[in-house]
Amino acid sequence: MRIKTAQAERLARNKKSLEHKNVKAFLLAIAEAEGGGYDFKYGAIKGKKNDPWRFTDFSTHPGAGYGGSTTASGMYQITKDTWKDHGTNAMGLTDFSPETQDLIAVDMLDSMGALDKIKDGDVPGAMPMASRKWAALPQGPGLANRYNQPYMKYEKFIEYYKGFGGETK
Repeated sequence: MRIKTAQAERLARNKKSLEHKNVKAFLLAIAEAEGGGYDFKYGAIKGKKNDPWRFTDFSTHPGAGYGGSTTASGMYQITKDTWKDHGTNAMGLTDFSPETQDLIAVDMLDSMGALDKIKDGDVPGAMPMASRKWAALPQGPGLANRYNQPYMKYEKFIEYYKGFGGETK
């Protein structure tokens, strides 16, 4: 019974955090960097019609995308293991709906210590943590990402973040 109570409390806390304008803006900026949509599997392309790497069943995590090498899916490229850890185990969520994806991303930011920094408008302080989970994010102002792949420059990230209503210190 304690587990269900802890899950409900964590879910409620994350729902409240999701209402914060800086958190919403940060999530939308992550989505721009990652190039995702709520219905994207790894390999989906924005604007492509009849894309085989899009899914319509949000009842569970959709599994592997292009090439079968990763299960990164959805708006924030959430892997199946991350969905289980942060969605099912942490908050009792069993679907992969847009709301669930948002809540998982909030939970990830909270667990890495970035959420309060984001709420406070300390984007440079949050980026080193967030860039560990989201490969398309830079580590901070003037810094590259952590992985050998394309990434969004910090200045562009801030432009999106502010455009989505986020405020900085």
